[in-house]
Amino acid sequence: MTTLKRSTILKDQVTHYCPGCGHGIAHRLVAEVIEELDIREKVIGTAPVGCAVLLYNYIDCDIIECAHGRPPAVATGIKRVRPDNIVFTYQGDGDLAAIGTAETIHAANRGENITVIFINNAIYGMTGGQMAPTTMLGMASTTTPEGRGKHGEGPPLKVCELLSSLQAVSYLERVAVSTPKDVLSAKRAIKKAFQKQIDGKGFSLVEVLSMCPTDWKVSPEKAVAFVNDEMKKVFPLGVYKDAK
Repeated sequence: MTTLKRSTILKDQVTHYCPGCGHGIAHRLVAEVIEELDIREKVIGTAPVGCAVLLYNYIDCDIIECAHGRPPAVATGIKRVRPDNIVFTYQGDGDLAAIGTAETIHAANRGENITVIFINNAIYGMTGGQMAPTTMLGMASTTTPEGRGKHGEGPPLKVCELLSSLQAVSYLERVAVSTPKDVLSAKRAIKKAFQKQIDGKGFSLVEVLSMCPTDWKVSPEKAVAFVNDEMKKVFPLGVYKDAK
């Protein structure tokens, strides 16, 4: 029999996330991986501007708050100065794929030996539900009330597919946290991404499809269904690169 217990890396803190949000699940998985790899005293996280801005309230390790979109640049500096530390970024789609696009692409292109956890909920969560780079065609937001248009706003940005063309990238996988099976797969991917860094393999990124009931304006149950029935069609799960 397997006995499940709370990770010691998670702080005993009431969450600020909305009911049904996927960030809490992702936080738990990161904490469990840090604990299982026994790297807590070596880990340095970088927090974004966005819903996960209070990352340091939940994960009990060294965490640095970054300017909007700059976690990959900050993580690069930390890793180069302290190469023995395990450095990760935790970012949403606006932070990573809008204002932080350049930092993300160039850190990946240089093959920086860092781990990126990328939460894709297809919307700007913290600021009220505006269109994000990952908002899908036809999907309504406060800035696209009639739905994102193919010839106006253009199709959504697919980060794993985009970065897979870069030679120095070590590992890319897209996962979800909308079913128990997905959660297990997500944990395996996050653990592998950290292990890649430990082994000195270079840049790794795990994209996590996540629920946002509040800004999608649906119930938590319908948000789960939206990820399973709609998001996975546009953002297929799977490994996009795994360099040996």
